[in-house]
Amino acid sequence: MFRHYYTGLFQFAVSIVKLKEPAEEIVGDLFVAIWNKRSAITNISNLKVYLYISVKNRCLNYISRKADIRSIDPDQLDTTCSELAADPLDLIVASELLQSVNKAIRELPPKCRVVYKLVKEDGLAYKEVAEVLNISQRTVEHHIAAAVRKIAASLNIDFSAYQKSSGEYVRGER
Repeated sequence: MFRHYYTGLFQFAVSIVKLKEPAEEIVGDLFVAIWNKRSAITNISNLKVYLYISVKNRCLNYISRKADIRSIDPDQLDTTCSELAADPLDLIVASELLQSVNKAIRELPPKCRVVYKLVKEDGLAYKEVAEVLNISQRTVEHHIAAAVRKIAASLNIDFSAYQKSSGEYVRGER
C-alpha cells in the first residue's frame, strides 16, 4: 500500500503545502496512523479517496497551524520596498503596516484565513481552493471578499468611495 500510494500522495501534499519536508512528514504520519489502526482499514470502502482526503485534511491543518504562528519579520521586507524607501522613516512605516496586515490576517476566522492564505500567499486559483476544501468557487470568492473587508477595516481603509464597474473597482465620484 505504501509503495503504491506514496508518490501520488506526496505530490498532492506538496501541491498544497508547497514544501517537501512537511509534505513528507504529513504523508508519513498518515501511513503510521493507518498502520496503527490497520484493523479498521477493512471498513473503508474506497481506500484511495480516503487517503487523498486524509492528506488534504492534514495539509490544511498544517497550513492553519502555520498561519497561526507565521508572521513576517520586519527585517525580511522585500528589497524593492527598501529600495523605494530611501528615508528610514518610510521603512519604519512600511514595517508597521506589514505588522498590522499580519495581525489582521491572524485575526480572520479560521476558514477565511485558510482560504485567504491558499489564494493570496500560496497562489492557488479559486477553483483549486474550492476543490481542495470541498467548497464551491463562489464560497471561496465570499471568503476572499470577507477577508479583504476585514483586513481593510482593521487598517481603517474605507472602500465605500469605490464602485464596482464592469468587474473592476474604480474610484467613485462623490
